[in-house]
Amino acid sequence: MALVDVERNPAGYAVVTLNRPGAMNALSQELRSDLARAVRELEDDEDIRVLILTGAGERAFTAGLDLKELAGGASVGAAVDEEDPVQSLNQFSGPIIGAINGVAITGGFEVALACDVLIASENARFADTHARVGIMPGWGLSQKLSRIVGVNRAKELSLTGNFIGAAQAAEWGLVNRVVPAGDLLPTCRQLAEDMLSTDPQMLKDYLALIDDGYATTFAEGMELESRASERNRSVTADDVGARIAGVQARGRAQKS
Repeated sequence: MALVDVERNPAGYAVVTLNRPGAMNALSQELRSDLARAVRELEDDEDIRVLILTGAGERAFTAGLDLKELAGGASVGAAVDEEDPVQSLNQFSGPIIGAINGVAITGGFEVALACDVLIASENARFADTHARVGIMPGWGLSQKLSRIVGVNRAKELSLTGNFIGAAQAAEWGLVNRVVPAGDLLPTCRQLAEDMLSTDPQMLKDYLALIDDGYATTFAEGMELESRASERNRSVTADDVGARIAGVQARGRAQKS
């Protein structure tokens, strides 16, 4: 059984599934290595422009590092540094949709935060238990979480190790929305197709602009946008007109 299952969809996206349901999709060394290899292959595949990342089963997205593996003698530091799954996901230049099907705990929480958009099943739960197990985060949780939910809420989660459910995660802005478990992958597939209906180069470039700007100050981010806008002046008036007509038609179709 593959520890990382990859389904390539002809529409232009891939569904990547962490596939250790009996171990709550824990991030063993072998799984992390397989994930890194899968993401590299998908980045090299010009037909794949969006990823959906999820976990097998309904119990867990991923429970984080494999504690049984660590208890067997693996070095904690080595486990954190070796085949960092967040860095592996960062190698993909297109959007990553996190389909959070169950618990995302500690390192699994960090993997969820590596995604660009999070859609949660009603079964989803999140917890940062680093302070309880005595391991400092190494994949970005201490910095990303406060920027998403606010520093006080991040401190509450990280300094207690308490779990929050899907509804509270949505209320705090941690996930984009919550859907019934049976609707999770269909919702993410539709979202991927919506992304794929945009200009292919803009999909990558706009994602990079948002991420680069978010990592710096507001003023520096505005400079990044200004430079990107100047570089993007090659589009013709006819192109813009045709695309605006498409946007208007889409707006009419999506009107509630």
